[in-house]
Amino acid sequence: MLTLSSIFNNYIILLVFLLFISCYSFNFNIFTTGASKSKNMATAASTVKFPIYAEESLMSPKAHGTCEKPVMKNLRWNCDWSTADRICCFNRHYAEHAGYWEQTSFLKEVNSESGEITFYDSVSGKPLFIAPRGRTFEQFKKESISHGWPSFRDQEVVWENVRCLSNGEAISVDGTHLGHNLPDSKGNRYCINLVSVAGQPL
Repeated sequence: MLTLSSIFNNYIILLVFLLFISCYSFNFNIFTTGASKSKNMATAASTVKFPIYAEESLMSPKAHGTCEKPVMKNLRWNCDWSTADRICCFNRHYAEHAGYWEQTSFLKEVNSESGEITFYDSVSGKPLFIAPRGRTFEQFKKESISHGWPSFRDQEVVWENVRCLSNGEAISVDGTHLGHNLPDSKGNRYCINLVSVAGQPL
């Protein structure tokens, strides 16, 4: 014979069971939804093709050549200001001379113990490249010396702030001339003027 007490106990047990089932179902949905979102994000990231291109209009005349303002005065690594301003804002095809970057204090100030080095736009101060990534400093240095200019790979580009034009010219989103994309057997290689990426972070 069921007593009032046993009915109440059975009711409590049923409620606990239903609560357990509800929690399990909720957590499972969160897990599967989160996993699905992560997978979709990873898939989207893997389908991005580099370089990211921009229209020629990004380099249209502005207040200071293709830039809104001159190159900042306190450039890093003792880069020459007049050379930087000319190459960054009043130039579309030419570059600092081959090996110029080795004549600055860059290799005296950074080495394999420096970790990742952030290179900032000499006009805007926005981050443009972070190197070395996916390789050692010595590999980055060797490749750059071999070609005559700092050379960056896709994974070392801050794509939020860097674009390429159809002719291979590498530019910042603010109109700073950076260099050119010169692909080789390893993939895209961004051959960049040090004077264009010697800015101070803002």
